[in-house]
Amino acid sequence: MTSLRPDIAYIPTPQDAVDAMLALAQVGPDDVLYDLGCGDGRLLIQAAQRWGTRGVGIDIDPVRIRQAQAAVHAAGVSDQVKLHQGNLYDSDLSCATVVALYLLPHLNLRLKPRLLQQLASGARVVSHQFDMGDWEPDQVVQLVPSEEDSTLYLWKIP
Repeated sequence: MTSLRPDIAYIPTPQDAVDAMLALAQVGPDDVLYDLGCGDGRLLIQAAQRWGTRGVGIDIDPVRIRQAQAAVHAAGVSDQVKLHQGNLYDSDLSCATVVALYLLPHLNLRLKPRLLQQLASGARVVSHQFDMGDWEPDQVVQLVPSEEDSTLYLWKIP
């Protein structure tokens, strides 16, 4: 079996950006948050602990999935957060009410048609650092000063 490799290196989202992304997307207990390229699961864990949000993390890297599974278990949110090793471009996103991204611009653009096709009207997409080309965000937030002067983008599915 051929192992798939990540399109980008793993860079964790700074904690202040995690908090701001979840606040910007207005996650709550009725949401299903999908974190595409979930890394260590920090966004999903924070949403589950703070707002009771259910979450799904998808990452192609088995090492990251194991790391996220351990973190989810240690945080006591295994009943709220599910993790899947897989290619996010092949994943069914239709259950998501919020999608979180920290991917490079060309990867965001590659996902855009899938997001528009699969997400229901009113679903939110929040991205750390990178936009989606000519898709105008509903909101842009600058975190300055912050751990890395982050820019956050929010889109609402029409």
